[in-house]
Amino acid sequence: MEEIGVIGLGRLGICLALNLEKTGYVVLGYDISTDCVDAINNKSFKSSEPLVEEYLKRASHLIATTSITTILKSDAEIIFIVVPTPSLPSNEYSHRAIDEILLQLQAFGIQKKTKHIVINSTVMPGYCDSIKNSLAELNYTVSYNPEFIAQGSIIEDQQYPDQVLIGETEKEVGDKIESIYHKLCKNKPRYCRMSLISAEITKLATNCFLTTKIAFANAIGDIATKANAEPDKILNAIGADSRIGEKYFKYGFGYGGPCFPRDNKAFKHFADKINYPMCLAHSTDEANQLHADFIENSWKERYSLDSPIVFDSVTYKKGTDIIEESQQLKLAVSLARQGYNIVIKESKKVVEQLSQHYPNLFSLQINE
Repeated sequence: MEEIGVIGLGRLGICLALNLEKTGYVVLGYDISTDCVDAINNKSFKSSEPLVEEYLKRASHLIATTSITTILKSDAEIIFIVVPTPSLPSNEYSHRAIDEILLQLQAFGIQKKTKHIVINSTVMPGYCDSIKNSLAELNYTVSYNPEFIAQGSIIEDQQYPDQVLIGETEKEVGDKIESIYHKLCKNKPRYCRMSLISAEITKLATNCFLTTKIAFANAIGDIATKANAEPDKILNAIGADSRIGEKYFKYGFGYGGPCFPRDNKAFKHFADKINYPMCLAHSTDEANQLHADFIENSWKERYSLDSPIVFDSVTYKKGTDIIEESQQLKLAVSLARQGYNIVIKESKKVVEQLSQHYPNLFSLQINE
């Protein structure tokens, strides 16, 4: 069986590793967390992502390790890097985790047989080009293959993507990556192959368009609400136009979570860097905040200080345990700090996070 390496076994990396294993590869996974590696190997790993625990129990060809040398010495020709790239104060992504991996590759020395590094993490445009020459000296190629997934459905999104984005320096390597997805995907996605920097821009621009679409839909919904019209019916009608589409075109809370807000800001930063004023990205963030203000004001008109306001979810997306950049949570926090009686019903994991970050601010109830 062919071997594949996956560096980084976090929320996204473990899903990719399991999908590759299920496809028929021997997967060698590396992570710096001993607890994570041990839990994967003894199949006690816990995850809120659907199918992860189920797939892991059935996996017989997934080997996790805290030694990157295990992967570098193996027969794995393709090595995916799936490590965090958090946002910096400048709104750029931090490439520190990837850079640390590259230092370990450098310390290992020159590969006798060419290996192909496939960066899956979101990076700033230009990053892959900046590292490809130094890695070529060690007999590695660099490709960029980010994924378009949503928290709460990662495994399924990897199996049924609309597109597979491949930034390549060599057609032969791009062919190898595409062949992996031909086996992994249960649908027939569009394969979009291009240069490294083109793929890096595509990843950011795709999410930025979605934030703009969400912000536009909510702005129309706010206008309809003020005019005593019907927001949902209006948006359904607009979304029926095939040029627009219904996906991400509903009236509700604004965009949040670990991807959309930071991708929007990062893309604007990149545009500024090359002296192009990406005003749409800035305006989208402004529109998202205006919508949040509109919702808060409407709730304050609807509720009195002494009547309880119940939230059945405060995560950025219902069904996940992620509270990062959640407009629902920001609303709950703001109202609670103004004296409103806020009751939050959430999963145990979310309640624990809320108790830690906002002690005694809400009345918390665990939803089983």
